Amino acid sequence: MEQEYYLELCEEKMEKSLNAFDNTLRQVRTGRANVSMLDPVEVDYYGAPTPLNQIASLSVVEGKQLLVKPYDPSSLKNIEKAIYAANLNLTPQNDGTSIRINVPIMTEDVRKQTVKGLNKTLEDAKVTVRNIRRDINDSVKKDKELTEDLEKDTLEQIQKLTDEYVKKLEVMCKEKAEEIMKI
Repeated sequence: MEQEYYLELCEEKMEKSLNAFDNTLRQVRTGRANVSMLDPVEVDYYGAPTPLNQIASLSVVEGKQLLVKPYDPSSLKNIEKAIYAANLNLTPQNDGTSIRINVPIMTEDVRKQTVKGLNKTLEDAKVTVRNIRRDINDSVKKDKELTEDLEKDTLEQIQKLTDEYVKKLEVMCKEKAEEIMKI
């Protein structure tokens, strides 16, 4: 195999882990209402589990409240049940035509605990990136077609990619932590 193949494979896998980390960060509460908080909610809609954002319009009201307006009013009860079932620690209030969800303000202690959890998630993401590096490095070392110099160069390039992606993860985590700690 060629050097480019290993580098592209490595970058593709690391990009996927970066995107997964980004999705995880979006679901972390910051004290302000955000429609992505409802991403894990799947509603039983005519017998099929359907993401909430596909059967209702989601919006933020005054930064403290989420508003869920179903396209099909008959699905209101199922949406309410799905929000409870998602264990988001949010209480939906059904007013007959829409659902309002008040997002409680986070205390200082809760903010600090959330940041601590965020750092654990960051460490897990770094481990994932390093495991990708290890797996690709093993493949490179087993490849008999690569010359010794090319193998060494490929391993160095993979290390540079690893450092780059670890740095990206750290920056994303730092930005989210600042957002959480900001009142």
